[in-house]
Amino acid sequence: MQPFVVNRHDRIVFPSNFIPELDLSVINTLEQLDAVIRRDFEVKAPSGTDILKSVQGGAYRSRYDLMRDVALNLFWINRFAMTLYERRPTRWADVPRTRADVFLPVEIPWRDGDRKVAAVLSAYEGLAPTWNAEVEDRIFGTLFDVFGHRKHDATDLQPIKPTVAEALSDPKNLTFRLPNYDPDFPTYDYADIVDSAQDVPELEALSRWAKVLHNQYPWERSQAELVAVGQLRDEDYVVLMYPRDQQVRHFLRRLASGALPASGSGAPEALQPVRPFTAVNVRSQFSVMPRIEALAVVHGDLVCSNEDLIRNSAYNWSPMSADEILQKTGIESRRYTSKTLEEIALEAAKAALAHSGRGPDEIGAVLLCTCTSTRLIPSVATWISGQLGIYQTHASCDIIAACAGMAYGFSDATRILQEVQRPVLVVCVEKFSDKIGNVRPSRMIFGDGAAAFVIGVAPAGQAPDIEFMQTYASGPASQVNSIIWPNPAFDNNITLYGPEVKKLAGRYLEQMIGELKVLPDPDGVKGSLLESIDLIIPHQANKTMVIDLAMQAGLTEDSLYFNVETVGNASSASIPLAIHDAVRDGVIKEPTRIFAPGFGAGAVAGYLVMRIDPAVVAISPEVPATAGEPVTLSAQPVPQQSGDDTHLAFG
Repeated sequence: MQPFVVNRHDRIVFPSNFIPELDLSVINTLEQLDAVIRRDFEVKAPSGTDILKSVQGGAYRSRYDLMRDVALNLFWINRFAMTLYERRPTRWADVPRTRADVFLPVEIPWRDGDRKVAAVLSAYEGLAPTWNAEVEDRIFGTLFDVFGHRKHDATDLQPIKPTVAEALSDPKNLTFRLPNYDPDFPTYDYADIVDSAQDVPELEALSRWAKVLHNQYPWERSQAELVAVGQLRDEDYVVLMYPRDQQVRHFLRRLASGALPASGSGAPEALQPVRPFTAVNVRSQFSVMPRIEALAVVHGDLVCSNEDLIRNSAYNWSPMSADEILQKTGIESRRYTSKTLEEIALEAAKAALAHSGRGPDEIGAVLLCTCTSTRLIPSVATWISGQLGIYQTHASCDIIAACAGMAYGFSDATRILQEVQRPVLVVCVEKFSDKIGNVRPSRMIFGDGAAAFVIGVAPAGQAPDIEFMQTYASGPASQVNSIIWPNPAFDNNITLYGPEVKKLAGRYLEQMIGELKVLPDPDGVKGSLLESIDLIIPHQANKTMVIDLAMQAGLTEDSLYFNVETVGNASSASIPLAIHDAVRDGVIKEPTRIFAPGFGAGAVAGYLVMRIDPAVVAISPEVPATAGEPVTLSAQPVPQQSGDDTHLAFG
């Protein structure tokens, strides 16, 4: 499914938030499937009994709250049908009786169904409109047409439906009967769902939910009834279920063959190193001094605001407003790109070379830092080398160090300079937007972007621009695995375990500040390296969290620069993007010593103390503040979930 599209109203839309799809290639047992289904459909979904109790107790304060619960209940009812099967009304006389891939669901009547339906209708009519009476009535009408004609209980639904032969083995088994069926029964197509538009973001999301749920029952619902299979007549229509695609068919075959999931291995308790790793003092430890010759960046060309997230609320998200997202993350919007990761990386690299005045024949190495590339052969670094027209480098390779990518890249570049004494191109690039799926914490935090540095050799006798370097990795296994992609347990999407991420960030930031307090001022003026810092540009993870941790470490809020409010967390590219924006915004007006700490996935971390001359920064054109021109849905690239126990990362 497309990771995102821009609809005809110029609004960004995430189709997977409304149309559930599971990556069954990573699921091998019913237990695994059950865990995924419970997390995505059951954790937040109320049962009919729960809704009835809430109505009787006067718990619903708004029509929206009631409709949301009704919709969640309907998603829960369809938890297996939506993810595994396609419903096809078929005349009983034409039903195949012996096929192993055709299923006839056996149902149990919904207990107290009429009472629960009446309670919902009465409650809705007794509540005042939340925002817009006309829109809410229309959405409720769609939802209630499904909910009000519900006949079967959904508490003990089985994921694997009985075949027709199995259903017929007991003539008393109940299934749905339709006296007649209109194949032209109106449904909503993909464009109808994507192009939904309402002034209120919450209602826009609910409108899409209602359309998707309507499509689950493409027949006249009032005519459906439960009947014993032994009473079916040739002219009756029944609702058959077919595997929705080849992936489901393969999954069912794996279950039948008894395939087992790969077993994990436990990690021992993490031990401290025999002695601390000291920061690298570039001036005293190297003979070739690095000079930053250019920095160029590429911001994402699409803006995804917090309101856009609410317009795209998935069925497995907890209620949250745009303001609450801002309070938790410090992020108002994030940038996405409609281009590929390779395209924005190459664009940044070309701009950096142009600003430095260097030609492809002068470049000694290309280092690319990313944790979101899907390219393995050739690596993105070697691909970029070829696209730039570089005949040969001493080294071109990708570095996977996530949010510490810039520190790792600069450290390797400085070492390579000692060998080749030729400029090194360091590119930091990430594209998260197509790897998130409907995982809310990831969707709230991450953005896309690219940056490229040209790091050359400083003239003889000139001080280096990169003064101190430090990198780290590892820790307790829970911190190493605090951010995972691809994660089979979450449909191969990026998964964040917030409390563990916060622990590793706090651990590293405290360690970094401790080192800076004892390292010397390179100019010999201040008492320590920390005192000599003019500006701190941290990894743009989560403004709220970073400020809190920085203050705990003894720093002040006004010593920190952030652009995360409008860019989001771009991992390895976040610090370079922030450096560019600090120059663009006039925060850096003259050569400035900055401290740039990064920390993140894999429990990696690192920092740089370096001088930034605003003259080396190629200021990129302003990015439009809207989602941009409508994009043809079919032209979007095809890409390749989080429960209550998976908390907002960095929050």
